Amino acid sequence: MQLTVSTWNINSVRLRIDQVRRFLSERRPDILCLQETKCPNDKFPLKELQSFGYPFVVHMGQKGYNGVAILSRYPFSATSNMEMCGRADARHITVTLARDAKKAGGITIHNFYIPAGGDIPDPKLNEKFQHKLQFMEELRAWGGTAKPTGAPAILVGDLNVAPLEHDVWSHKQLLDVVSHTPVETKALEELRGEAGWTDAMRHLRPEPEKIYSWWSYRSPDWAAANKGRRLDHIWLSGDLAGTLKSIDVSRETRGWERPSDHVPVTAVLEL
Repeated sequence: MQLTVSTWNINSVRLRIDQVRRFLSERRPDILCLQETKCPNDKFPLKELQSFGYPFVVHMGQKGYNGVAILSRYPFSATSNMEMCGRADARHITVTLARDAKKAGGITIHNFYIPAGGDIPDPKLNEKFQHKLQFMEELRAWGGTAKPTGAPAILVGDLNVAPLEHDVWSHKQLLDVVSHTPVETKALEELRGEAGWTDAMRHLRPEPEKIYSWWSYRSPDWAAANKGRRLDHIWLSGDLAGTLKSIDVSRETRGWERPSDHVPVTAVLEL
């Protein structure tokens, strides 16, 4: 069987519910993981999302900021979430697919939203950047103690780091810009490698291919400028890396009406 998993920083699920509906209708992934839902739990559009053909939904949100959700065509046998950095700020949610998911049963999916980090890449001057680095350090520790890749697992999300040279439009110009600074890229690659995750995108589409999943709202013509960054990721445990059939970026969604500044990334596994 094939398992199709998409991740998307939607930048407000209520504001962009029509974009979610359109993407699900056109692409039909089995699993859609959302970040930055910006929606408290009691306002989450659960029934509307379920009406799109995804009856199994878990979500964790707060008013105005952050928030994560997982929509699925398959039921879950377990769900959980972690508080990172001592903050209940809705940046993580996990599900394990139930036996009804057939060959996908038992796969655990982790959905993360790493802090953006503000504008100044100095933890002494910028509390937001300090928070980001602390978050990644805790994620590294979790990978070492929880051993999440010890069983079939997928980690997705807006990780807010473009780790490789060709994950940004200009490596040299962005070395001192938050999301591509050496301290961030080193931290993300170390925690990924130590825990045994495979970067699905670069597994099939290695450098020097330029790949982006985010384009700033600040650009008057984002498509022509094409000054993007690859901030959205899908990682696979070692036992799933060999099942990866394809992975792509839905760049066209950035041109939809009232778009998110991020676009979906979708992986197809042949189980």
